[in-house]
Amino acid sequence: MKFTLQQIRDVLAKKEYQYLDDDRAVNIIGIRSTNEIANSFDDWLYLIYKDENQNTEVHEFPITTDPGAYWLKNPSNINGTAILVPGQYKDAYRIGLHRGKYEALKQHKPVKVWRDNTRDTILDKEGKVYEGIFGINIHRSNARTESSIVEKWSAGCQVFKRVSDFSFLMLICKRSGYKNFTYTLLEETDFTDNNVNDFKNR
Repeated sequence: MKFTLQQIRDVLAKKEYQYLDDDRAVNIIGIRSTNEIANSFDDWLYLIYKDENQNTEVHEFPITTDPGAYWLKNPSNINGTAILVPGQYKDAYRIGLHRGKYEALKQHKPVKVWRDNTRDTILDKEGKVYEGIFGINIHRSNARTESSIVEKWSAGCQVFKRVSDFSFLMLICKRSGYKNFTYTLLEETDFTDNNVNDFKNR
């Protein structure tokens, strides 16, 4: 795995974000890579929960936290294509139908996004922040196996590369019995040695 559980917990603590540690807890944490070019599943999603013996399980999955090249070049919103702003979105997701087609984690509380309106494949993560319910869901790409490029799979959603990984996430969420789920988006730069060491040495 690229990041350890301790590293993740250190970053969450430094940012004063919540880490769920009860018997049925499900921590869903995205980590955005430093790559500024769109269209790759080059980010990570960490699913952290406790098994039936109360042992902590940590799974790492390849995802994209960014929109694909198609939607960056062809925004469906007049202000540009959504890019989720890093942060912790408490209880912002519930199990529901993604675009009315299949079960996914569906946004039901406001999140924050930037709007990229430059119509190129460079991710512009700056400028005005918009807050609202934009359909920034957590879902899969290819329904059968996996996808190699993002393209139309994401217009700002958090999207799994492999359907098997996504199915596992949904299984764990359903098994938890929770109605609402928190999604936390971090950045790869949060895990630099200086950032983590500064926190550990306080």
